[in-house]
Amino acid sequence: MKILVINCGSSSLKYQLIDMTDESVLCNGAIERIGMKINGGEENVIIKKDGQKYTFDKELPTHIDAFNEVKYILTESEYKVIDSFSEIDAIGHRVVQGGDRYTTSVLIDKKVEKDIEELAPLAPLHNPANLQGYLACREVVGPDVPQVAVFDTAFHSTMPPKAYMYAVPYEYYEKYGVRRYGFHGTSHKFVSQRVAERIGKDIKKLKLITCHLGNGSSIAAINRGKVVDTSMGFTPLDGFMMGTRSGGVDPSVVTFIMKKLDLTPDEMDRILNKESGVSAISGVSSDDRDIVAAQAQGNERAILAHEMQAYEIAKYIGSYIAAMNGVDAIVFTGGIGENGVWLRSKVCSYFGYMGVYINEAVNQKTQKGAEAELTSPTDKVRVFILATNEELEIARDTAEIVKNLKKQ
Repeated sequence: MKILVINCGSSSLKYQLIDMTDESVLCNGAIERIGMKINGGEENVIIKKDGQKYTFDKELPTHIDAFNEVKYILTESEYKVIDSFSEIDAIGHRVVQGGDRYTTSVLIDKKVEKDIEELAPLAPLHNPANLQGYLACREVVGPDVPQVAVFDTAFHSTMPPKAYMYAVPYEYYEKYGVRRYGFHGTSHKFVSQRVAERIGKDIKKLKLITCHLGNGSSIAAINRGKVVDTSMGFTPLDGFMMGTRSGGVDPSVVTFIMKKLDLTPDEMDRILNKESGVSAISGVSSDDRDIVAAQAQGNERAILAHEMQAYEIAKYIGSYIAAMNGVDAIVFTGGIGENGVWLRSKVCSYFGYMGVYINEAVNQKTQKGAEAELTSPTDKVRVFILATNEELEIARDTAEIVKNLKKQ
């Protein structure tokens, strides 16, 4: 079975073709700057095959044009990996917001299509683009190829009301769906299952805390395979400080600054999402590699940004240990989770009282894409670095739904 995984943004389309017989990636890539003019030398089509990377430029006015380009790359170009699109059994789409309507991945039909559109106000930068990707695929391949929606929010749907409700007038929840949803669900699901495999126990017997750390970051508390709490909330802005996002702040700070600077809601939203976080505190960058370099040079604001970030992450982990009355394993994943040597060490240093002492030699040498345990198999609380694979998780869900279709 071959599954094509699609992740659409407003001006981008990422794809990955996976052979599910051995879960190998046949080809993957990205098309960027959809609908934009391409100046000479601006490469917007990226292809990765057999460990090699190829780029070139091509103007693609719409997502339909972009998906046609993907079809050409996979079936006709010099980088082709299949002879015909008929070899593709299904297409899996990342959809950011499923609200409280979708607790699992689903086959997309007219109702699902309408729901994704109706939920767009909860994820205005993502759901419309995700839907556009589905419509582009349907336009090119027709209605006969099954297409599946895999929701970022679905894995977090097991949270109890005491975790997902906000202490604002209840009618806001009833009328507008104001509640905690959580994001990065496919990543948290993938690494939680993977760490259970590494430990050699049924996930239903484990208490896990998974830390997806990147430019956008979230932490999830997973008790016996079910999420009981997560740091991101109504939007991906909530939680702890990220690359350019503030994370949780006193709501009065927001209204105070808006009044002081006479800001509109959209202007305040831009500040909190794009002009805050590590970038704002450090004054250097939102890229953790730049912060590490500046920290090594003694830049005090870069040092402060890293200290704040580690402290806030440790506070969330500590609160989730309390919420679950213990923890068996802590997992670091994502770009910073897999590369952030200093951050991993600093975060873990807060849990010495629980007997968490990581192997610094292993921590120092483990980089992105690798798997490692930073503790001993005999330790009460174990710490892992695991590479996430959201595309594979989407493909697995899609394949399962297609198999069930064929049984009917």
